Amino acid sequence: MLFSGIGKDILIVVIGVILIWSGLRVAFGTENPFYVVSSGSMEPELEVFDVLIVQGNEQFDGIEKGEIIVFNRPSDHDRVIVHRVIDILDEDPRTLKTKGDSNPASIPGTDFPVTEEEYIGKVVYVIPQIGYVTRILSPPMNYIIIAVIIGVMIFTQVNKNRKKRLGAISFGDNTDEEQSESKENLFKSDEFSSLKDSEYTKNDEPKSDLDSKSNESENNSDSKDTK
Repeated sequence: MLFSGIGKDILIVVIGVILIWSGLRVAFGTENPFYVVSSGSMEPELEVFDVLIVQGNEQFDGIEKGEIIVFNRPSDHDRVIVHRVIDILDEDPRTLKTKGDSNPASIPGTDFPVTEEEYIGKVVYVIPQIGYVTRILSPPMNYIIIAVIIGVMIFTQVNKNRKKRLGAISFGDNTDEEQSESKENLFKSDEFSSLKDSEYTKNDEPKSDLDSKSNESENNSDSKDTK
């Protein structure tokens, strides 16, 4: 029973990791959506063991100078390089020249010429230092842990954005209710004013009758004096 329970937990974890990994690949449009920095060629912008989230859906034709890209080394495609674009050598076909921020110069065969054939994607997010997992654990467990961490971070961010949107909608509804209540109060205020006016008119009527009787009394008195 204990073994079956543990086996079920392991199966759930494995399925969860596969779903996260597949989702990340689809979302970022690349076979491997993240890379671990293994050298100091891009310091201080990128430190060793930083994890890079790479957007493969970013079109090669849209890459501009100053952006950091991931690509296979042009000379033999045996290494993955992460460097900054410093120049556009040609537009037909589009050819880029890169350089590591801490390197004194570009290295032929490594930094250029980079064409669409070598291009993997553009660096869009940097997660500091979680790549230390690759030193502690060996493949594939290290990549599984990183995938889970990234998946949780993305889920948390999406959930936070969802709550913000729901809060904005709720605030809008409350505003509508307040406006409705304000209109009702205004209507009641008008009714009260009308009521006061009608009461004031009713109180005036007896006063008019009293004045009329007083005038009649004075007239009678005058007629007696005349006699």
